[in-house]
Amino acid sequence: MIDGDVLLEFALDAAWQAGRLTLAHFQTGVTAERKADNTPVTIADKQAEQKLRELITRFWPDHGIIGEEYGRSPAQNSPYTWILDPIDGTKSFVSGVPLYATLLALTCDDEPVLGVAHFPALSETVYALKGGGCYWNGRRAHVSQVNDLKDAVLLASDVNFTQHAAKYAAWERLVAATYVQRTWGDAYGYALVATGRAEIMIDPAMALWDCGPLQLILEEAGGTFTDWQGQATIYAGESVATNGRLYEQVMRVIHQS
Repeated sequence: MIDGDVLLEFALDAAWQAGRLTLAHFQTGVTAERKADNTPVTIADKQAEQKLRELITRFWPDHGIIGEEYGRSPAQNSPYTWILDPIDGTKSFVSGVPLYATLLALTCDDEPVLGVAHFPALSETVYALKGGGCYWNGRRAHVSQVNDLKDAVLLASDVNFTQHAAKYAAWERLVAATYVQRTWGDAYGYALVATGRAEIMIDPAMALWDCGPLQLILEEAGGTFTDWQGQATIYAGESVATNGRLYEQVMRVIHQS
């Protein structure tokens, strides 16, 4: 096994380097193309992922890579795979909104062991190593102490759940049950939960690279990151994050008939 601190130091530096590349294009009127799924992509997304792949290939040539823009590169007799999202929140990025992130996760035999969420335009980084706690800009991070839904801050990336009717009904029930609702979304919403600034963050649809570092970050901060059924995973294509204290209350509201 590779020393976890070595991997974490590498991941933090790689995320910073990739993030710095994105800043060169941020708030410059960068042009966005539309991918087949109608999501935007920019030269910044591509350059940042290329940088991450270059660094991983140089230092960990046997590791696998799964990235949003350039797909999968299988591992070479290694249990390790890096999961990359060079710009999580490209719509925010294109709009000049600083809530976008560069995300890195490392899995060992498909289990998350390291996660980094770096927010270049905010100079914030939230990160975790399995068993080592969660940190926010070098300070230990913890979820909030809120234990009643009526006092909770509820977040989502997008409240347009029209393609997910059952989930939209659950969202409306959560809106009615909570104190504040905002769309401080994408990875930043999960970072807010991990650092005690919000209590619940939900998404009806998520790609693997969107989820990569988030389960570990939330769990090491004392919270939960699951699918809508309550299973802790980054592979479900959906997500619900809580501060832990509200997990059972949130699940009861989601599955209320």
